[in-house]
Amino acid sequence: MTSTAYEIKLDIFEGPLDLLLYLIKKNEVDIYDIPIALITRQYIEYIDAMKTLNLDLAGEYLVLAATLTHIKSRMLLPVSEEEDEEEEDPREELVRQLLEYKAFKEAALGLDRMKILGRDVFGRDYAGDEFEGDAQTIGEIGIFELVEAFRRMSFDTGQKELMEIDIEKISLSDRINDIVDELEKKGECTFTDLLGESSNRRRLIYTFLAILELMKLRIVKAYQSVPYGTIRICLAGE
Repeated sequence: MTSTAYEIKLDIFEGPLDLLLYLIKKNEVDIYDIPIALITRQYIEYIDAMKTLNLDLAGEYLVLAATLTHIKSRMLLPVSEEEDEEEEDPREELVRQLLEYKAFKEAALGLDRMKILGRDVFGRDYAGDEFEGDAQTIGEIGIFELVEAFRRMSFDTGQKELMEIDIEKISLSDRINDIVDELEKKGECTFTDLLGESSNRRRLIYTFLAILELMKLRIVKAYQSVPYGTIRICLAGE
């Protein structure tokens, strides 16, 4: 069976600073003392992974990649004793931007979660015993955790090249409708269950993109109780 080029584009609804904050949290490093070489490498790996999925990356992602590379190169340069006293940390401006962005984002999330005039009324709450680690706080997750989970699943199944897509009559809208129907019946599903065990690469990719699109539209939300734990998807409201 022949292959066809994968052409679907999906706007990213989280920005480059979100990715940077995610990597800082994932690596459990101090935001004031970012290991720039490690974070730069991982940042570029994520960009490559999202490009492979044909996610439509904004130009700001590449700008920040260039900024990180520039900071990394500056930190590799030898500094004389005279310059050491006057030279500011190359990461200082980036840290300032991250702290400001983090503060505004947390404030916005706090407002968004407020129940105003019946908005955001959820039909079903989560019980702690449904998740791994009962004592852990159940947190909503975003695109980067899903990309990470999808990458791990791809490696685990040995499918190194997911872009060799077989021809099949399936569309993104089909998968969106199927996922909504399944969630309406079951209430919630794991990320793994929604992807299924199909070896059909087109179906896997379309399912993944459908979940992202539904998250972007705030139709579904994704939750995880522990890092790298089970990701559960549910309808945002009923």
